[in-house]
Amino acid sequence: MIERMKILIGYDGSECADAALDDLMRAGLPEVAEAQILTVAEVWLPPPPPTIDEVVQQARQVKVPADLKRVYSRVAAAIEAAQEKVERARDRVLANFPSWSVCAQAVSGSAAWEMLFKAAELNPNLIVVGSHGRSAIGRLVLGSISQKVLTEAACSVRVARGRVEEPGSPIRMVIGLDGSPGSFSAVRAVASRNWPANAEVKLVVVYDQWSLPLVGDLIPAVGDAIDEENSAEKSWAEEIALKAANILKDSTLKISQLIREGDPKVELPKLAEEWSADCIFVGSTGFSNRLERFVLGSVSAAVAARAHCSVEVVRSFRV
Repeated sequence: MIERMKILIGYDGSECADAALDDLMRAGLPEVAEAQILTVAEVWLPPPPPTIDEVVQQARQVKVPADLKRVYSRVAAAIEAAQEKVERARDRVLANFPSWSVCAQAVSGSAAWEMLFKAAELNPNLIVVGSHGRSAIGRLVLGSISQKVLTEAACSVRVARGRVEEPGSPIRMVIGLDGSPGSFSAVRAVASRNWPANAEVKLVVVYDQWSLPLVGDLIPAVGDAIDEENSAEKSWAEEIALKAANILKDSTLKISQLIREGDPKVELPKLAEEWSADCIFVGSTGFSNRLERFVLGSVSAAVAARAHCSVEVVRSFRV
C-alpha cells in the first residue's frame, strides 16, 4: 500500500507566502495528501501568570509583576494573530486541494527551528517554504528562514516562488543533473508526480570545460589531452541526460535535453529564467553532517538562492 504524501508548509501571512501556496498548484502534487501548515509567531512566551490556586498554595502575598503581565499579553496577541493567519492558509490550500487532509497550527519561537522540529516530528516527504528575496541581493542573503530549512532538513524542500502565468501556459521544469544518486532522485521525484498533458521538462547537465589555450598552443600534447578530456566530459554528460530521459519515458511529460558548459550554480538559474521555468529540481549533495553543509555549501542551496522561480531540492525520495 502506497502511503499518502505528507507535506509540511511554512506560512507567515505575507504575499510571498500566499504565492507559495498557489505555486503548489503547479508542483504536480497528488490529489490526496496530508498537509500540515505551520505559522510561527517569532516571540518567546514567558511562563504564564500563576493561577489563583497556585497563588493560594505558594503564598497569598505573591503578586505577578506588572511587566510580566504586559509581556504575556503581548505575546498571547501575537500567537492569536498567527492562528488567524494559519487558518486562512488552511482555507486557501483546501480551496486548491479539496481532497487533502489539512491541519493548521500556530506556535511561538524561531521560525526556522520550529519548522525543523515539526519536520522531525512528522517525517514529511516534502517541506514547502516561501522566499522573500526579490532582488539579487535579497536572494543571496544567507541565514534566511528558507535557506536554514533547506540546509538543515532531512527531507525534500521546495523553496516556492509564485509566478505570473498566462492562462493555459504549460508547466515547465528544469532538472539539474550531475550524475549523482541525488540528481537521479530528483528525476524520479518528477516522474512520480501528476502532471498535465502539456507539462514540459528540460534535462540539463552543466559541466566545466577545461581551457588552457596558451599552454595548448605552446605544448601540442597538452592541448590534445585537454581536447580529449573535454570530449570525454561531453560524452559523460550526454550519457547522464539519456539515463534521466529513460526514467521519464513512461510519463506524459514533453522531454528535452541540454548540455551546457559553465558553473551549475549560475547556469541553472539563468537557463530557468530564459525558459520561463516554474521550478528547478535538483538533488541534494548529501553532506554527512551539519558542519560540512554549513562550511562547504552546495549547488542546490546556491541555485535556490539565485533562482527567480521555485526550487525543489530532493532528498531521500520515497512515495
